[in-house]
Amino acid sequence: MSARPAGTTATAPGPRGSALARWNPTVKLGTLLLAGAAVMLVTDPVTPTVLWVAAVLAALTLGRVPAGTVARAQLALAAFSVSVFSANLLLRHDGDVLAVVGPVEVTSGALAVATSFAARTLYLGTVSVLLLTTTDPVRLMVSLHQHARLPAPTTYAVLAAHRMVELLPAEWHAIRCAQAVRDPRRTPGSPLPRSPRALGAATFGLLVAAVRRAERATVALESRGLGAGPRTVAHPVPLRAGDVVAGAGALVLVGAVVLAGWWGGWLAGPAALTPG
Repeated sequence: MSARPAGTTATAPGPRGSALARWNPTVKLGTLLLAGAAVMLVTDPVTPTVLWVAAVLAALTLGRVPAGTVARAQLALAAFSVSVFSANLLLRHDGDVLAVVGPVEVTSGALAVATSFAARTLYLGTVSVLLLTTTDPVRLMVSLHQHARLPAPTTYAVLAAHRMVELLPAEWHAIRCAQAVRDPRRTPGSPLPRSPRALGAATFGLLVAAVRRAERATVALESRGLGAGPRTVAHPVPLRAGDVVAGAGALVLVGAVVLAGWWGGWLAGPAALTPG
């Protein structure tokens, strides 16, 4: 099974020396899912903050993700984390009153939970960015088919959908340029038309093109006997002992951070969400 032309190999994105790019995608996905789930029941601000910093350092060092990419991702995540922080700070009123800002009372319990949720948002978002920037989608699906026993029809369907999503920006640009060429009032060098009618027509054209492409892909997959029986893999993704050891090590590190919070006395669970 392969979504690449014959004679090519499926390689992970990014620098060849990236440890995370070479990591088996199935093990990587499972490890990051468990690492993210580890903070879902944690409500203190220290634990998710430490894990967030560790995830950023892992992206810069082990993943060799460009610093600019990491910074832009943090800015995008910060906008959402600020909204999470503000909502919890305004709506919760448990603990001691720390400050009064107009009609709003800032309490110790609300500040702790709001900071925890904001740090959790940054951590989970960084983990997601880490997975996306160091994992080739084709290698991921092939690995899931090999090692997680994902059915071939599901694998091919996800790969086909991913390829179609990749083509959407180019298709949108082509449709918009075609609109500009057909517009008799547009002068050379002027921006593309942005009226609601033009954008609506372009959106409809993009939808029609996507539906037609999906129909052709479906016919092509059926003609190749998709789901007719077991299939071979053109470019298998190896699963080595080192991949499992790396996953276990990452989970041990996450567990150590949580355990350190328990020993240090700052770890808090869901009970902190209930006043009193």
